[in-house]
Amino acid sequence: MIIVLKPSATEKEINHIIEKLKECGLKPHVSRGEERVIIGAIGDERQLESQPLAIFPGVEKVMPILSPYKLVSREFKKADSIVEVAKGVKIGGKKIHVMAGPCAVETQELLTRIAQEVKEAGATILRGGAYKPRSSPYSFQGLEEKGIEFLVEARRKTGLPIVTEVVDPRDVALVAEHADILQIGARNMQNFRLLTEVGGYDKPVLLKRGLSATIKEFLLSAEYIIARGNHKVILCERGLRTFETATRNTLDLSAVPVIKGLSHLPIIVDPSHATGRWELVVPLARAAVAAGADGIMVEVHLNPEEALCDGEESIKPNKFKAMMGELKKIAEAIGREI
Repeated sequence: MIIVLKPSATEKEINHIIEKLKECGLKPHVSRGEERVIIGAIGDERQLESQPLAIFPGVEKVMPILSPYKLVSREFKKADSIVEVAKGVKIGGKKIHVMAGPCAVETQELLTRIAQEVKEAGATILRGGAYKPRSSPYSFQGLEEKGIEFLVEARRKTGLPIVTEVVDPRDVALVAEHADILQIGARNMQNFRLLTEVGGYDKPVLLKRGLSATIKEFLLSAEYIIARGNHKVILCERGLRTFETATRNTLDLSAVPVIKGLSHLPIIVDPSHATGRWELVVPLARAAVAAGADGIMVEVHLNPEEALCDGEESIKPNKFKAMMGELKKIAEAIGREI
């Protein structure tokens, strides 16, 4: 349920309600807006039958949350959530952020050069996989800890915050120590132990939609993270597996406005993994911005022909620079900016 407090509610009154919820075995989640404080009570609400919360000092009204995903729903929080990744980099506001870089970290020199190129073109976040879960056990699996070191050095030289994937609960502490955003890949969207683990960290999490996941399943996975205490969740639409074979996946752009209606969380789009074809990345990036995405994630490589991972869906820096100019015009047309 949701407990909406009066604008005049004091900290003493808020803490009194929180303690009462805990005594009843429920987990309180506090959301502080510009005008009001809202407390979400998660757990067996039957324990509150003898507690008339509506008459507690500071309470304006008590409402049930009807959706199965409680904390990520618009019922819980009406205003859009804004996730601060680094100083000056906030995802979910007026500015649309672009994450760019190679699919996999390969060498320090190559990564740094790509980072410099995409930053000059307007990217605000560097992406790069150090740990690479692959469909085939014989494919390149990433440089792991060495890859993390390369990302940190690229950040030092360019100032770009970094997003990289974590695939195992045992590696979360290491990746969280160095990365600015922890990415949960499509294959791990329902790895509930991993979701719960990253939920225990005060670190932004980029959660990608699973290969065949419904929007409801997607939002319930985000709920796992937030229910553990980490509210810094960014969603990512990256295409679904369908009967279509012309593209790697089928990009579900309708998910952007649908999710914005159902949830307060920011959502970005990854047209690279959605299509698997470099020539389709730019058109779908344009469409994603027009659809209302809060960010774009694009794979960029200096020489896609020699990339160790996903070269077929990577664009070159000159193409990326041209795309950024186009995206800026679209953003301006809908009242946003890049």
